[in-house]
Amino acid sequence: MLVDSHCHLDFPDFAEERAGVVARALAAGIGRMVTISTRVRRLQQVLEIAESFDEVYCSVGTHPHNAAEELDVTVEELVRLSAHRKVVAIGEAGLDYFYDHAPRDAQAQGFRIHIAAARQTGLPLVIHARDADGDMADILEDETGKGAFPFILHCFSSGRRLAEVGVALGGYVSFSGILTFKNSAELRAIAADVPHDRLLVETDAPYLAPIPFRGKRNEPAYVAHTAKVLAETIGVSEAEIAAVTTDNFFRLFKKMPRPIALST
Repeated sequence: MLVDSHCHLDFPDFAEERAGVVARALAAGIGRMVTISTRVRRLQQVLEIAESFDEVYCSVGTHPHNAAEELDVTVEELVRLSAHRKVVAIGEAGLDYFYDHAPRDAQAQGFRIHIAAARQTGLPLVIHARDADGDMADILEDETGKGAFPFILHCFSSGRRLAEVGVALGGYVSFSGILTFKNSAELRAIAADVPHDRLLVETDAPYLAPIPFRGKRNEPAYVAHTAKVLAETIGVSEAEIAAVTTDNFFRLFKKMPRPIALST
């Protein structure tokens, strides 16, 4: 069994065949999928999808691109919304200086609110970090000093130092289809040094399809291709990487029930 720890099943790309996408994932051995919230004000759409499929769960949060739109979201609201049985994470939130779709101070403000919610609920914070390594590391270190919180550096494509800081603070590092790209040798070198008990895999579907699907719409079934490259990168079998990343996933996403076959 594999798990897609991060996808966006609510995006329009999947509107016409969402059931088929989930069915293909299950057929490929993807036993759990987490569809990630990007706007708190649109959580209901995400929840409806999670409630439609036993194997799909979700998060609640505001993507940094949308931070300025949702600065009225409070810690208390995130905590309240996260009580839903299908919500197993906070986020995604973080910093994106590549696009800068929201002012950086708004991104930081929203990020710290989500950190506080993760700390209070004990649910993992799904962190988006792009071209913001220094500020991201500083905020993580500062906020951990106020009290630890579980988190995942999702779709990791940052530098080695951020990976090291994240792991040192107790975080997990998740790799997407980027890991499979020919020009990602440096990223694979970073992945090889992440402790095995902190590794996760994801698609970030509909984006970043792994080779051999690069350039096409991504979907949860394709996480198997990323897992295969991760296994080769760290020198283990595909079966071992499936076991390792799935065990790591359920250790981090504690609210999600393990399938019976994995809990016996």
